Amino acid sequence: MCRMSVLAATALALSLAGTSPATAFSFRAKPETAKVEPPPPPPAAASPKATPEARALAAGLDPLARAAFWAREANLDPTDLDAGLGLARALRALGQATEAAATVQRLAVLAPDNVEVLLELTRAHLARGEGFFGVAPAQQAQSLAPGDWRAPFLLAMAFEQAQRDDQALAAHRQALQLAPDNPSVLSNMAMFQATRGQAEEAERLLRKAAALPGAGAVIRQNLALILGLQGRMAEAEALARQDLPPQLVANNLAYLRSASQAGSASGGSGRSWSSVGSAQ
Repeated sequence: MCRMSVLAATALALSLAGTSPATAFSFRAKPETAKVEPPPPPPAAASPKATPEARALAAGLDPLARAAFWAREANLDPTDLDAGLGLARALRALGQATEAAATVQRLAVLAPDNVEVLLELTRAHLARGEGFFGVAPAQQAQSLAPGDWRAPFLLAMAFEQAQRDDQALAAHRQALQLAPDNPSVLSNMAMFQATRGQAEEAERLLRKAAALPGAGAVIRQNLALILGLQGRMAEAEALARQDLPPQLVANNLAYLRSASQAGSASGGSGRSWSSVGSAQ
């Protein structure tokens, strides 16, 4: 069984406005005397940075609008870590993981020991499928904030992508120890267990995760996937219909039937399981 995730890919072109050309003084000679014309008004000062209230509201914008907002803020002050992180997150949400990684890598030069920067750098590497490069920043974040569950949570996924399963399992367990009732932590551990053929344990963890406050559609769809791959199609279909439109449900059920016939999670039809997003 293999773990699937869906990344939206949307093109984004960002341009940073330059300053206007300098305006020269102009002189106009008259027969009687030479008179200096008053200079034109100076160009308007650069727009100030957004207020904290405006920045808070930006979180509710769609990814494209957020990218434009944070690009402007980062252009006003390239050393603004919050703006840089906001831009990197928006780019990642747009599927531009390579650009997100480049953005946050510049922040890491400015603030090499900033935990938020290190975690976002790991996320960007994970989003572009290069978890190997996310191991080092996640480990550094873990050493700086040993009680923060996010570091081992991301480190486990980085180890998975790097095909270092024993270390991935250890990181999953550490994240679960730090956040035993976190739905995302439980879900990721469950899907890792599923890849190791432990479907019953994966189902147990996913049911626990789905019952917790804050559990979202991704977790329910992960549970539907595990149930379907065990041949429990009616239960899988009922869960799938809670969050997905009919056509996507039909595609997912076709995938499950194909996978069951092939005796593996890869299936034989070329289809793949679709969800509605990805955990953190």
